[in-house]
Amino acid sequence: MAEIHLLSDGKLDADQFAVLAAAVHPLLDYIHLREKRLSARELLHMALLLLDAGVPADKLIINDRLDVAMAAGAAGVQLAWNSLPVSAARLAAGASMRLGASVHSLAEIKEAGCQGADFCLFGHVFPSVCKPGRKERGLTLLQEAVLTGSVPIIALGGITPDNTPQVLQTGAGGIAVMSGICSADDPLSAAQAYRNAVRGAAAKGGDKA
Repeated sequence: MAEIHLLSDGKLDADQFAVLAAAVHPLLDYIHLREKRLSARELLHMALLLLDAGVPADKLIINDRLDVAMAAGAAGVQLAWNSLPVSAARLAAGASMRLGASVHSLAEIKEAGCQGADFCLFGHVFPSVCKPGRKERGLTLLQEAVLTGSVPIIALGGITPDNTPQVLQTGAGGIAVMSGICSADDPLSAAQAYRNAVRGAAAKGGDKA
């Protein structure tokens, strides 16, 4: 079944996000700490708060900081364009750590797969409140990304429970969500809506992952 990734949006403090993550993680596959403003020490503290709150280590992914991911015993690290190259991260982390690459073009997708990424985050697919004013890439380019990639493509940007079936019909390996859960009035109900959408798509044969 397609994966659901939750990305922190930097708007909640560490304690608030730990409470949210602990409540919703049973409905999700991975939780990413995407906190660009935090130092390594602060990011590690936040990761440990999530673990103490009950988020399993095998669901935790740290954005950019391989050192923090390794120190926290997290499942993986999400590498941006200005992070370590995937090949270098793989050499340092070994085969057991899950490595994601944030990609924005077909060439980047090919390169990430060749270097040993386990999945790619690709977006933004739809207009997104997190990327105001930036043109979306759309479902056609997402499908090209899926056909180009040698690893699962996780779609990001403007994903809602309503458009999740369309996204998964492209063959995407999953969806990534930020404000759809983090900014929801009821994050648990929002997470349930995404899980129901993924299950529904799978039941209808729209989930090719």
